[in-house]
Amino acid sequence: MTINVGVIGLGMGRHHAKQYEASPLANLVALCDVDERRLEEYRTLYPRARTYSSCEEMFAAGGLDAVSVALPNYLHDTVTIAALGAGLHVLCEKPMALDAPRAEAMLEAARAAGKQLMIHFNYRYQPASQWLKRYVDEGHLGSVYYARTRWLRASGVPKPGGWFGVKEFSGGGPVIDLGVHRLDLALWLMGYPRAVTVSASTYDLVGRRFAAGLGVRYDVEDLASALIRLDNGATLSMEASWVGGTDRREDMLTEIYGVEGAAIHRNVNEGYEFEALALQDCAGALTQVSPRRYPAACPSAVEDFVRCIHDDCPVEARAEHGLALMRIIDAIYRSAAEGCEVCLDG
Repeated sequence: MTINVGVIGLGMGRHHAKQYEASPLANLVALCDVDERRLEEYRTLYPRARTYSSCEEMFAAGGLDAVSVALPNYLHDTVTIAALGAGLHVLCEKPMALDAPRAEAMLEAARAAGKQLMIHFNYRYQPASQWLKRYVDEGHLGSVYYARTRWLRASGVPKPGGWFGVKEFSGGGPVIDLGVHRLDLALWLMGYPRAVTVSASTYDLVGRRFAAGLGVRYDVEDLASALIRLDNGATLSMEASWVGGTDRREDMLTEIYGVEGAAIHRNVNEGYEFEALALQDCAGALTQVSPRRYPAACPSAVEDFVRCIHDDCPVEARAEHGLALMRIIDAIYRSAAEGCEVCLDG
């Protein structure tokens, strides 16, 4: 049995379409985008797939089991809920929604429909990440008490003048764009403990000046830092920026500290290749542990989504994690705005 899938939004969704087309378990049958020129390009790339200019038309046509929602952030909740209401499983791009209430509505819709709702936390689905997850889960770190995670850019405001820099469309700046990935990776490696308090600061000084020079709208942060206390007693520190804080084009790092050692995930050569290593206390000496080889079979997030539908098993990057992250992100923005620590409800 193959899963009939569609992709809504062919900007970021181009990656989803390519991976669905390559999957032996998926049959890419529908593509949707409001840009007719982009649709024309994809008709050539995927001639067997039907094309639509509206998701309502796509849903009404039928013949689908699942869709990817790869649209601007402000459309995630409405289109996902509509897809679930049409009886489809959904893989939604990150962030899950603009805020936690919208994310909670998405989760409730998935439960009511009895369908899978997966969030595209693709940084879990890399060999270095998979090796570290196994290493931590096997208990090599002992009790985990602290973590820090970051994604900083020397200069990298995405698409100036577009929706990324407008809060009503994006939900925020680098916290919700980049930090969401590194927060998810850190919490996933730690077993997803619940956040209980958040203290944060955000800044827009450089980004605002940059946008003013271009004459474009910009009302989100360009740099943020946060301290997150977790219900197991551990603490997580986060930094995210589009501009500054590093001399590297892309600076990604996640470190997990336990009483027996540490686990480290970081990018290589300022790009999107990653390495994993661990530090372990061996007879009083700190020893570096590096994988001799990474897991041979490491599916992409899209491949895992299709497999879970095919095998009727729960997805790993589930909506509950997306909602937990949105509650943390809401608390980061509230703490920064009010200048005080924010307590999250139990």
